[in-house]
Amino acid sequence: MGRCIELALPRPIFYRFLPMNTMQDDDLANVMRALGHPVRLSILRILATQRPGDCCCTDVTQCLPLAQSTVSQHIKVLLDAGLVERHAKGTRNCYSLRSDRLAAFNEACSGLFSGLAPAPIQIKEPA
Repeated sequence: MGRCIELALPRPIFYRFLPMNTMQDDDLANVMRALGHPVRLSILRILATQRPGDCCCTDVTQCLPLAQSTVSQHIKVLLDAGLVERHAKGTRNCYSLRSDRLAAFNEACSGLFSGLAPAPIQIKEPA
């Protein structure tokens, strides 16, 4: 029998019944860590406004008050989390968002905390 876990769901689920595209807890935590810095959120917003595969580190650096080496380190964290992909364009590396990973993260987060909050208190109306 599969390993039973309790999540923010009304009933227990089994890992073997999860679709293959569902983010597991460790993957979800890695993405959350990558999103845990305001500069990386800004980089994602910058990439979202550019044509896919047409934004290099220098382009991102021009939008932020940071050194290129700092921006490059933040982009690497996003790459490692799978939120950004790299495309070689001559001697430059260009970056674009991985919309499939962002969509999977969004789906994994929907309802993540719903089972953790206490039930709302119902106030009875006076008769």
